[in-house]
Amino acid sequence: MHKQKQEKKKIVIVGSAYPLRGGGIATFNERMAKAFMDNGDDVKIYTFSLQYPSILFPGKTQYSEEEPPERLDIEVMVNSINPFNWIKVGRYLRKLAPDLVILRYWIPFMGPCLGTISKIVRKNKKTKVIAITDNVIPHEKKPGDTLLSRYFVKNVDAFITMSKSVLNDLNQFDTEKPRSYTPHPLYDNFGAIIPKEIAKEQLGLEKNTNYILFFGFIRDYKGLDILLEAFANKKLRELPVKLLIAGEFYSKPDKYLEIIKKHQLEDYIELRTGFIPNTDVHKYFCASDVVVQPYKTATQSGITQVAYHFNKPMITTNVGGLAELIPNEKVGYVVNTDQQEIADAIYKFYELNKETEFSTNAAEEKKKYSWEVFVENLLHIYQSL
Repeated sequence: MHKQKQEKKKIVIVGSAYPLRGGGIATFNERMAKAFMDNGDDVKIYTFSLQYPSILFPGKTQYSEEEPPERLDIEVMVNSINPFNWIKVGRYLRKLAPDLVILRYWIPFMGPCLGTISKIVRKNKKTKVIAITDNVIPHEKKPGDTLLSRYFVKNVDAFITMSKSVLNDLNQFDTEKPRSYTPHPLYDNFGAIIPKEIAKEQLGLEKNTNYILFFGFIRDYKGLDILLEAFANKKLRELPVKLLIAGEFYSKPDKYLEIIKKHQLEDYIELRTGFIPNTDVHKYFCASDVVVQPYKTATQSGITQVAYHFNKPMITTNVGGLAELIPNEKVGYVVNTDQQEIADAIYKFYELNKETEFSTNAAEEKKKYSWEVFVENLLHIYQSL
């Protein structure tokens, strides 16, 4: 069926973007802007001059050393902790009067800033505000979270969630406003697939060793400790396999290093625990046989969509929205948050030689997660307002 051409819209995205470092959220926002531009819309991103006070930021630096993304109009404007700035930005956007403002909401800390901006913008009676809500109840809870999320939810028009669990969480704050579940689209902006042996060579990895990959910022809720305990399982020592851990520590490394030492895993672990620039992401996925996500809690994970882009099999825990995206025994294994089950899944993957089958299935399954579908669903909500 031929899609009717939509009128060109003026769209503003408020959220992390360059020159902030390309973690999942900044990368997503930049890719989303390009998807709207491909749709024919006029898009501008307003990013943070201060995203987190340094006391709240667990990494080494918040700023990118990479080249700015091509084609994008990005302006540094928003200070997350300065109420005078929120009012200024809100008034500026109210006067600018875009058709649509998209806010990215991932932690309650951002509630006062983004909620206030939205409240002021909507006073022009023209601009609609849609929140892409990664979480309304955070993985690592703090006092006041509920209050901050309630303030934010009250001040926007509609919601997109990328997991059914967040869609359900929203009901604690609002049951009336329009909302839609739309799965996280592919991260297809990390470059092309390269042969495994070339990726290993570029990373200085052993060419005759198989690698399973844990990728992304290391936070306690992501369950690296469970994976390390699983990896200590004796039957995995029968396999020529190592665990490749790629990502910066966002929680104290001590407990992870202690598990490695306790089980004498030093020779079976490859630690690459600095920040991984976007230009190197493809090497880690292409060098690996399977991606493991041993999360203790989750809503959705961008890592899943990077893995799909590279046609990688996955082993994931049955928490939050992760299992929604990974059909068990088709593109990987879905297991409980249990070290024995994770160890068994890794062993089974190699013992039954599942890499080719799961990779082929992943290449087919990922077709569901296009940016065109995501943009279409978001605009459908916008048109209903």
